[in-house]
Amino acid sequence: MRADASTRGHAADVVERVLDASLARGSRARRPLLVGIAGVQGSGKSTLARDLAVAARRRGVRCEVLSLDDFYHGRRERLRLARVRHPLFETRGVPGTHDLALLRRTLAALANASARRPVRVPRFDKGRDTRVVPSRWRRVTQRPALILLEGWCVGVPAQAARDLRRSANALERDEDRERRWRGAVNRELARDYARLWRGLDHLVLLQAPSFAVVGRWRDQQERALRARGAPRALDRAALRRFLMHFERLSRHALRALPHAADIRIVLDRNRRVRAIAGA
Repeated sequence: MRADASTRGHAADVVERVLDASLARGSRARRPLLVGIAGVQGSGKSTLARDLAVAARRRGVRCEVLSLDDFYHGRRERLRLARVRHPLFETRGVPGTHDLALLRRTLAALANASARRPVRVPRFDKGRDTRVVPSRWRRVTQRPALILLEGWCVGVPAQAARDLRRSANALERDEDRERRWRGAVNRELARDYARLWRGLDHLVLLQAPSFAVVGRWRDQQERALRARGAPRALDRAALRRFLMHFERLSRHALRALPHAADIRIVLDRNRRVRAIAGA
């Protein structure tokens, strides 16, 4: 039970237990089973989704993986949001910077995917901080039985209004003094994101020990971008500022999601699996 998810993938028993529990739930409608995978940045969501998809296909279950990150608005749209809503919306990450209409259309199309009705799944290039051109999107020609939707804020509920009063960090204190940005983000969570979360059949949480580990985990991902010379890879100072955009809701998720998740995969500070609850 001490597999390190960041390097070798998840141990086979972890993957099989999570997959068994997810498939046992079944879909509540005549559509693919939709399973959410949540966790703070760098917790191993993509690794778990990949391992679950491999295990599902090995069983003959058609599976597709969607990353919420691939549905970020491109730079042009985020610049527009920064002008009309709040300057902090220029930075991708928080609710309000995703194209949920595109995500809903993609989910609906996957439920009817076929060779005659192929579905293009978008892809976001974090190294260039914008969406890949549609001609390079993944093409799906068969209806999946299982869709895995992974993302750092998957399943996160809106905060209570009183929780917005205190700034989470220097970014909020200095650049969101009137609380317009955090208020707009919270309204997004309460409306369109909440509707999306209600469509989940099952929620799996990679439970980090605290927010303190996020910087180190996320820097491990960014180092890979820096190593290949990605033009918008973040150095450590830029990464610290970037993560301030996520801090409020990451801390909120650490408190709220353990009570909402169907399965909790409890991690230690080195991302080793310490326990599984609910499987």
